[in-house]
Amino acid sequence: MKIAIGSDHRGVKLKEVLKSFLESVGHTVDDLGPQSSDSVDYPVYAEKVGKSVSSGNSDKGIVICGSGIGASIASNKVKGIRAVLARSKKDAEMGVRHNNANVLCLGADETSDEDSEIIVKEFLKANFEGGRHKRRVDIMNRIEEKR
Repeated sequence: MKIAIGSDHRGVKLKEVLKSFLESVGHTVDDLGPQSSDSVDYPVYAEKVGKSVSSGNSDKGIVICGSGIGASIASNKVKGIRAVLARSKKDAEMGVRHNNANVLCLGADETSDEDSEIIVKEFLKANFEGGRHKRRVDIMNRIEEKR
């Protein structure tokens, strides 16, 4: 699976940890930046990751900022993206199973490296259930089209 990953300056360290983890379990990682801990704006990287996923260049995306909240809000502004802020593996699982989430947002200040790896693993293995949840995702897509 090809995973696009990006962060802000507060998420660079966790991004590097997750990049190594993802590559070690066989995924291809497209690191969209930044490469240093100099101050940057997370919406720029959320957009890069979102566009990579929505265009089909990447299968899934991960965006990291200090809390994960801003990354989630910014990611969800990209057409075709359903981003989930996950602080537990259950959040990640349900985000995919019920909402067909295609971008995972993490808070570097809120989640340990070890817990982040567990959350990422769950996000990538979960499958969308469809059924009544598809109807709800279709409604979200219609709302997005009206913007």
